Amino acid sequence: MVKDIQALNEKETRAGFGEGILEAGRQNPNVVALTADLAGSMKLQAFIKEFPDRFVQVGIAEANMIGIAAGLTIGGKIPYTTTFANFSTGRVYDQIRQSVAYSGKNVKICASHAGLTLGEDGATHQILEDIGLMKMLPGMTVIVPCDFNQTKAATIAVSKYEGPVYLRFGRPKWPNFTPENQDFQIGKAQVLNEGTDITIFACGHLVWKAVEAGKILEEKGYSVELINIHTIKPLDEEAILKSIQKTGCAVTAEEHNIIGGLGDSVAQVAAKHFPIPIEYVGTKDTFGESGTPTELLTKYGLDTPNIVEAAEKVLARKKK
Repeated sequence: MVKDIQALNEKETRAGFGEGILEAGRQNPNVVALTADLAGSMKLQAFIKEFPDRFVQVGIAEANMIGIAAGLTIGGKIPYTTTFANFSTGRVYDQIRQSVAYSGKNVKICASHAGLTLGEDGATHQILEDIGLMKMLPGMTVIVPCDFNQTKAATIAVSKYEGPVYLRFGRPKWPNFTPENQDFQIGKAQVLNEGTDITIFACGHLVWKAVEAGKILEEKGYSVELINIHTIKPLDEEAILKSIQKTGCAVTAEEHNIIGGLGDSVAQVAAKHFPIPIEYVGTKDTFGESGTPTELLTKYGLDTPNIVEAAEKVLARKKK
């Protein structure tokens, strides 16, 4: 039952990235880290200490960083570019499209401080459209892990995956609830709980909010299927269809604009194969603002009560 899912502790997902890239570097001498003046924020200190010759500080020159990374792949290196999600995508979209995606370069674009939970830095830094930007690029894999343990596992896994990857994670400490040293399978959804009344699909930080919502819904007597869609692309269509054919309705929850994100991906699968009522939890075609992560999630409708409300709404639609 969802109530059995408990947080082990609270850790930053970006810290999971830091531990993951260190382990990836130990496993493969071709792993290289690049950053655009954000080594501390990206938790690269341990990697830099152990592998100083495999670290490139490019300064505040993100476009140049993508170009260097693309070039490094020609020599067999596996470059991880690191900066905030806004600068990882919006600022350098042309370079990613032309130098990485178009030629299928083995670059890992690692993006921290994504979404509203960046907090006080405000709307200019809180990118809410990056999943859409990146999933539309042909050949780009898009991964949004949910906690520290999963971010660490995903960071290691992408070093063994051939092709461009966008790996998105966040800034604040967050409940850490998935298994340590887990086997992260790119493109394979994680079923956290099986149920029969409703499916909640979530990614990133909102997986934990979905867990909290699932507990409330269980107390109300509903059987909740909870699925962590950590890989937005390639999407696990089989898992989505298997679930919605059983439950007949769904809620999607993401720290992203509902236009272009996880919700759109799930809805497309449903529309093509098994149309059902779906409700979407995410930002509604808007920019963010300065505030604490908790305040912002509440104000913009991305909190636990919003997922519960969406679930009850879609359950009512299903009955009609």
